[in-house]
Amino acid sequence: MTVFASIVLFVAAVFNVVTWPRFFQRVAKDSRARDAAGKPTTFYTVHLVLLLIALVIALAAVVAGILLLL
Repeated sequence: MTVFASIVLFVAAVFNVVTWPRFFQRVAKDSRARDAAGKPTTFYTVHLVLLLIALVIALAAVVAGILLLL
């Protein structure tokens, strides 16, 4: 059962690492991401925070998966 849990955690981590950065690339290119002066908007900042949280969760999932295997 612990091997299965580890695999699920690794798959979740890979999903976050693959999906979120690609999504954020589209967010950064969106017209709502910058104001007229070129400064990042709240839209951009919120999505940046979501990306960072997703990557931290991915890191935690990898660590937890490794600890389960040990």
